[in-house]
Amino acid sequence: MSDRKVLVVANWKMHKTPQEGLTFARQLKTKALNLPAVNFILCPSATGLLHIHGEIRESALELGAQNLHFAEQGAFTGEISASMLNACGCKWVIIGHSERRYIFNEPAGDRQRKVPAALNSGLKVILCIGEVKAERDAGATAEVLKAQLANDLGGISRFPTDQLVIAYEPVWAIGSGVVALPAQVEEAHAVVRETIFQLFPSISSKHVSVIYGGSVNIANAAQLIATPGVDGFLIGGASLNIGDFVTIAQNAQTALKAEH
Repeated sequence: MSDRKVLVVANWKMHKTPQEGLTFARQLKTKALNLPAVNFILCPSATGLLHIHGEIRESALELGAQNLHFAEQGAFTGEISASMLNACGCKWVIIGHSERRYIFNEPAGDRQRKVPAALNSGLKVILCIGEVKAERDAGATAEVLKAQLANDLGGISRFPTDQLVIAYEPVWAIGSGVVALPAQVEEAHAVVRETIFQLFPSISSKHVSVIYGGSVNIANAAQLIATPGVDGFLIGGASLNIGDFVTIAQNAQTALKAEH
């Protein structure tokens, strides 16, 4: 559609001090004025949330967190609740990133509770799903994605298309420099949408936002955004450099304009 926007999310993971994040946000705020077709979301570590919120609150940039706890409060040392994220100015939160699943061994039941906790608090959710290399090699990608979606969305009764984005991130492509082929991405995104419509047959909108993550860079952004079914990017390493990040967004916007 002519009013289509690209969702470009920076997941800084455990990088950037609050001061470094503030400098980045200040620079991006100016550069984003020339990229009206891009919806930018910055997801810093929790220590940088308030600093960045103060810098971007009057801009089109939006703030997101990298994780949250499903409880509203309690004896959960080191955790952050949805209300705390709201108080820091967050509009978004990432849930289920592969590093949470496979490095921190996050229980599947936690995601069932995190998704409704975030949505009920007014936060928008970027839910990450994706297969590991052994599952891809075994031809089990579709089966894995369906199972992850069924589990992770098991705590909600409806799918709010204006508040919930799915990020397909093949684990074997994250930080590896190996990007999924456009045909692989298109197929996976189609599986995601088909599964959501099966899980939520009364869904109010036929537009479900599905973004791609996994070694997105300057060279492949235009091709990826032109792939059918791709609504944007969740970017890790390439989001740490302001020049690379903006160039990816520029390439995506140029590719969008070429569609019309």
